[in-house]
Amino acid sequence: MSVSELSASTQNYLKAVWTLAEWSDAPVTPTLIAERTELRLSSVSDAVRKLTAQGLLEHSPYGAVELTEAGRAYAVAMVRRHRLIESFLVSVLGYSWEQVHDEAEHLEHAVSDFMVDRIDEYLGHPDRDPHGDPIPKADGTVSLPDAIQLSEVPAGSTVLVERIADDDPALLQFFKDRGIAPGSRLAVEDGAPFSDSVNVRTDPAAPEIALGRSATRALYVSREDADEGRPTA
Repeated sequence: MSVSELSASTQNYLKAVWTLAEWSDAPVTPTLIAERTELRLSSVSDAVRKLTAQGLLEHSPYGAVELTEAGRAYAVAMVRRHRLIESFLVSVLGYSWEQVHDEAEHLEHAVSDFMVDRIDEYLGHPDRDPHGDPIPKADGTVSLPDAIQLSEVPAGSTVLVERIADDDPALLQFFKDRGIAPGSRLAVEDGAPFSDSVNVRTDPAAPEIALGRSATRALYVSREDADEGRPTA
């Protein structure tokens, strides 16, 4: 069965569970799903029970919410749709990268599998979306870059920006205005004492850019000599 045959609500729940676990080892809970989907916890709890009964999720009381094999296949299909649509909007229609997330959230429920495959072919089978997130292949495989949050990087490091979390359009605009994007190289320096911040430079001659905790957590980076990526199931 195609993911198109699922309701938009089911598509959203499965995608939320997958994306919550994509860059974090923390257990996915109904509370986290409610925060991600901006729905009431009671509504999410009811949906988790229904999707568990349908064989798409696994969840025991007070335990983590996990995708079944079938649920993962549908979730990855939705992620693939979303990220290919974002790439198309930027590459072909001239959207800026801070505009595409919400637009793709609407369009991903309307496109067909055929259109998604045609977009993929037209764009030359891209492996990353405009924010650096990996685009799943048609067979469901995903290759994550070997990246960590900038907040975990010690001062004195030189890093490559691999991915920027796309939850906050204003933060994306902040990075764009300062020339920070996937592919940017950053020199990391200590921030002001007790400020819980770091300073970065995009170029030795460029001024320092102070980044607070919300910014450093949104930037996923790798050392320049790190492996290009690691395959995931």
